[in-house]
Amino acid sequence: MTVLRSGSASDVGRVRSVNEDRALESLTLFAVADGMGGHAGGEVASRLAIDALQAEFARQPSAGGVVEAVRRANVAVWEQGHSDPEVRGMGTTLTVAALVVVDGGDRLVLANVGDSRAYRMRGGRLDQLTQDHSVAEELVERGELSAAEAAVHPHRHILTRALGVGPDVDVDTWELHPQQGDRYLLCSDGLTNEVSPDRITGVLERPGDPRRAAETLVRMANEHGGNDNVTVVIVDVVVGDPPADEPDSATAVAPIVGAGPVAAGANVAAGTFPGDTEALAVADPGPVTTAVAVAAAAPLVRPRAEQQPATPTRRVTIRTLVFVVLLVAIGFGVYSTVRWYVDNSYFVRLSGSELVVYQGRPAGFLWIKPKPVDRTGVTVSQVPQTFVPALRASVEEPSLAGAKRYVANLVAEQRSFVQSSGGAPPPPTTTTTTTTTTTTTGGG
Repeated sequence: MTVLRSGSASDVGRVRSVNEDRALESLTLFAVADGMGGHAGGEVASRLAIDALQAEFARQPSAGGVVEAVRRANVAVWEQGHSDPEVRGMGTTLTVAALVVVDGGDRLVLANVGDSRAYRMRGGRLDQLTQDHSVAEELVERGELSAAEAAVHPHRHILTRALGVGPDVDVDTWELHPQQGDRYLLCSDGLTNEVSPDRITGVLERPGDPRRAAETLVRMANEHGGNDNVTVVIVDVVVGDPPADEPDSATAVAPIVGAGPVAAGANVAAGTFPGDTEALAVADPGPVTTAVAVAAAAPLVRPRAEQQPATPTRRVTIRTLVFVVLLVAIGFGVYSTVRWYVDNSYFVRLSGSELVVYQGRPAGFLWIKPKPVDRTGVTVSQVPQTFVPALRASVEEPSLAGAKRYVANLVAEQRSFVQSSGGAPPPPTTTTTTTTTTTTTGGG
């Protein structure tokens, strides 16, 4: 029998005006989606993914059903993005953890697409279980960057895999043995970009209510800058298998039944692993819930440093080298053009009640999210109220200087108005939503 207790917290952060994170915290299913595509697109994409995931898993509450549910979520985002011009090009990450019944034992099945992460705290050690599908992570795998360099790399937010990008998606999958005392952390990159692993460990290693631990991590992310939406779900294994005497091992096995083709480079392996889980969660508001469930299966885990078999040596011809150089040159040219297009775009948008200047496209471009470059300190009370709707939707300017001038002109116009007739209404506020869920599962 496995008994789980969970809690979660989510916040819009200190820069964004809309929370595009979305997640699920239910009886046996936990998931997080970090939407991309601007105010409308990102929010729609993450909501569609979570709704489709939950509906499909309810039909197939199994290991294979988890993978199929992720694929259904991808189709839902892809189809909506192509039928509605207002959200065309939207996408989302999705990380899932589900308790299922397989072969008479309790198992936690994980599935991941994107750069939301899952961690496990076991025996005082925090391990990252999932691997980011990002440009920076690929550079780390090739040995071109260290983990520390990747954490601050300018391309760390450019994803190589996400839901809604195409009609099909490759899904990384694992099965884990939940052991008594395990604590799983599922989070969006709004946490990991702001809070170091050591500080996260310091919070997770203290026993107590998982909801309060989640709220503490969200608060720490905001105190460090809060440059993105941040969502955290923590799942504690209150009752489960006793801790293993020996460290977990990982050996290659076949993919989960029903999982279909595995992503290139996404190895599937068996055995518990010192870090096997990733899931992001923004819990839907609701009452504390208790339930009983059973699950079991052979564990599937992808070791983060698995050795690949040696490939036979092949002769490289001059023609091959020329072809590779041309491909690299074309790719670099395309990339440079995209970066120039994005980096030379600016807009002014309300973040909470403050006017913030961003660099990039308002709705993002090719998964390159806009970034704040100037927190002006100007609030909605300092500008004419007739401009507030436009500021909420984003006002584009040709340059950073032009964006700053635009804000300065709004302030000057409001001052002129105040001198002649009076002030402006108070700025709007934002709220933080948290919930706690307790899950109990019983099995053979």
